[in-house]
Amino acid sequence: MKVIVIGGGASGLMAAYAAAMRGHETVLLEKNEKLGKKLYITGKGRCNLTNDCPPEEFLLHVLRGGKFLTGAAYRFPASETMRFMERYGLTLKTERGNRVFPASDHASDVTKTLERACREAGVTIRLHTEVSKIDIADGAVCGVTTGDGAFPCESVIVATGGLSYPSTGSTGDGYRFARVAGHSVTECVPSLVGLEAEGMGAAQGVSLKNVALTATHRGKRVSSRMGELLFTHYGLSGPLALSLSAEINRLPLREVAVELDFKPALDEARLDARLVRDFAERSNEAMKSVMRGLLPAGPAALVLKEAGMAGEKRANAVTREERGRLVCALKHFPVRITALRGFTEAVVTSGGVALSEIDPKTMKSRLVRGLSFCGEVLDADAYTGGFNLQIAFATGFIAGENV
Repeated sequence: MKVIVIGGGASGLMAAYAAAMRGHETVLLEKNEKLGKKLYITGKGRCNLTNDCPPEEFLLHVLRGGKFLTGAAYRFPASETMRFMERYGLTLKTERGNRVFPASDHASDVTKTLERACREAGVTIRLHTEVSKIDIADGAVCGVTTGDGAFPCESVIVATGGLSYPSTGSTGDGYRFARVAGHSVTECVPSLVGLEAEGMGAAQGVSLKNVALTATHRGKRVSSRMGELLFTHYGLSGPLALSLSAEINRLPLREVAVELDFKPALDEARLDARLVRDFAERSNEAMKSVMRGLLPAGPAALVLKEAGMAGEKRANAVTREERGRLVCALKHFPVRITALRGFTEAVVTSGGVALSEIDPKTMKSRLVRGLSFCGEVLDADAYTGGFNLQIAFATGFIAGENV
């Protein structure tokens, strides 16, 4: 059988490899000048390629599509991804949170490994080849049309990615192919992206560890987690903000209330006692100086402003009521989110080809014979930590082995 894979990213390369290893004549078409263009920038250029955890734990980190991905999680778990990479010459290392990286810290080595595997399996790779149309006749795939002409085939695997980082070629081609083939596409929104928030400028550039963000929607808690947060010129970024974005990206932001706890390890009584002790020891110092014992200058200025306290006020002049406001500001600092950052900065796309129309055991279309989908083009996504690339590798492998 002749198989065409559209897209040379993580899922496409894995799908092409799996199809070729099954003995199919496999051609991978990539519109960019090189393979794995998005892989090059993942993990800040280091490529967190998977998470070394068992399938049941992996599924706990999936936001959308967990039930659909259950079979894939067990058929091609993280251990298989790691075994594959090492089999084709990539040395790996595992860091905090079970995140797996190439030992070289070079994302390009992941792409080179996938390309090496594909070429050894006999995959034909064509760069600078953009597919304009999937040719369908009598309810079955019969080829694809490109700027270089038509490519007849019996099977097409769509692995075109989503809409995140469009500069890498993720421009939504797969959604167009899906719709033309009769598939439904769930609304796509940015996920794992920074949060635009009012009044954070004073803390720009500061990164804090072990803080907590809690979000509620109409009084119901939708997220509460502790971790690392980065203050930016537009608001908040870092792991905590990215995870929160994935949990609120389909909610009306005006209805979402977010609180930042600067000291989650201390309850209010213990934090108050800490302030009493600090104020006594540094009674003649200005509050902006005293607060430096708790927070860097930027966040400390935000907290003082929220508490309605002047930075020049002496510690020995702070009243009990003012101290109470300060404790409240430290434990329940309101974050007024106005928007999520866009697809140009999003790690992944939330939304995509409706999973009800795809066979989870094979990644085949239930509507068109010979058509399969894998990777980010599907309506499935997860938290940060290597889980989204694991979805790409697992669904890509299953799509390829089942053509």
